Amino acid sequence: MDEHDASTIAVETAMVRIRRRQTRGALSDGAIPVAVFRVLDAVADGAADTVGELAPTLGIDQPRASRLVAQAVSSGLLERVADQRDGRRAVLRLTSAGQDAVAAARTGRRKAMAAAMAGWTAAERADFARLLERFVDALDPPAE
Repeated sequence: MDEHDASTIAVETAMVRIRRRQTRGALSDGAIPVAVFRVLDAVADGAADTVGELAPTLGIDQPRASRLVAQAVSSGLLERVADQRDGRRAVLRLTSAGQDAVAAARTGRRKAMAAAMAGWTAAERADFARLLERFVDALDPPAE
């Protein structure tokens, strides 16, 4: 299969549509800016617990990551705490308001996804979930 294959083009087109919806905040309630919410999601998922880890995780530069973290902290959604192993290092942690925001957004996203798959059989949903996970895993760079 190559980049001109009809299936590849269809998947790329669908992924662009999903990204646009996410960028518009269509899969969240809109109360929190999408860029800030991406920070909360990364911290909640354990993908990043410092600003230094956050930047590459989100595919942004360090100054942008710092500004987004500052915005999340000033909004009361995130806090910086001293690392128990290295007091010079600050780790990021969701506040209770941040945890509530992430939980509410996840519930909303799951409802939207369930509604989109409402007419699917259980087998179709299971196949889609399996194939989507496999696809996303294949997009990740190989571990070094």
